[in-house]
Amino acid sequence: MRNKSLYTIMLSATAGMLLQSCGSSLPENKFLKDSTVIAATEVSIVKKGRLASTVDIPGELQPFQQVDLYAKVNSYVKQLYVDVGSEVKQGQLLATMDAPEINSQLSAAQSRLKSFEAIYIASKANYDRLLETSKTPGTISPNDLDIALSKQNSDKAQYDAAKAAYNEVVNNKDYLQIRAPFTGVITARNVSQGAYVGPSGKGSDLPMFTLQTRQKLRLVVYVPEAYTGYVEHHSEISFTVQSLPGEKFTAHVTRLAGALDEKLRSERVEMDVLNNDKKLLPGMVTNIHIPLTANDSTLIVPSGAIVNTTQSVHIVKVENGKAVWVNVQQGREAGDETEVYGNLKAGDTILTTATDEAREDMPIGNTKVSGSPNK
Repeated sequence: MRNKSLYTIMLSATAGMLLQSCGSSLPENKFLKDSTVIAATEVSIVKKGRLASTVDIPGELQPFQQVDLYAKVNSYVKQLYVDVGSEVKQGQLLATMDAPEINSQLSAAQSRLKSFEAIYIASKANYDRLLETSKTPGTISPNDLDIALSKQNSDKAQYDAAKAAYNEVVNNKDYLQIRAPFTGVITARNVSQGAYVGPSGKGSDLPMFTLQTRQKLRLVVYVPEAYTGYVEHHSEISFTVQSLPGEKFTAHVTRLAGALDEKLRSERVEMDVLNNDKKLLPGMVTNIHIPLTANDSTLIVPSGAIVNTTQSVHIVKVENGKAVWVNVQQGREAGDETEVYGNLKAGDTILTTATDEAREDMPIGNTKVSGSPNK
């Protein structure tokens, strides 16, 4: 009897648990049914306008002019007149070299020049005398006069050749002086007094000096393909450098490559930067701010309205109380707004914050326009 009573109690407890379980499933099913409707949410109105933004691209300041100065002839450094950091003027003497063989060549060329000059003077004088004498009939035969003229012309040619050889050696001697080709600053010096120098690859692997301009710099930036349409001649841009925080500099676009780099897929853009105060230095890395201002008005939506999935990029449009997916292409972003291109028009109503849970044709509950009371 006792066992039967215990069996009855256990059966009653099991039945109660089953009834409780069945009762709790009803609200859960109701919730699943209600979840097919998008609850009250905020919506926005698609508007048309011009979206202005900026893009930051790293650039580099380069000297407007730069040259590596090598010795033009093989020689030894005799005297250096400048060092790293020296500001020089155009034509200023930077260094002198010594080449004993050039002095010997100059002496030999000068001797040959004087010798051929004397021979030419003598042959010319002889021809002039014969020509004057020939004016008296029967004194000088025409053949002798022609021979004298040929001798004069031959000596004149040899004299001219000796003069050219002499001038060549003189020019080589002038090469023993290194002068600044333009006004600038010496940024590198790779030789000392007594060093053997020569043309690049024929005595010197490194240049004697590197000369750069500082009062005018060249700002170089490679603009990605997506932004090339916003950069034009004379466009004004601003830039900053890390060494001068808080200071902003401006420049105007001076040169456009007009083609994309095959590897970077970017266009080289150059700007001239005046640097009279010499705050900026060649080689500085800059952060360039390029304004991206649209020429024509476009459709603008909240950035949160765009849904990116593996299948599509879309916006959830509210039409007749239901969700409608509209595929779009994204443009530029500025703050919390984004340009879009697709089957939309100004005045359309869209979900301000959309997710991929808002399926196609799903009913939408109460809505309110962002920043306004409920409809």
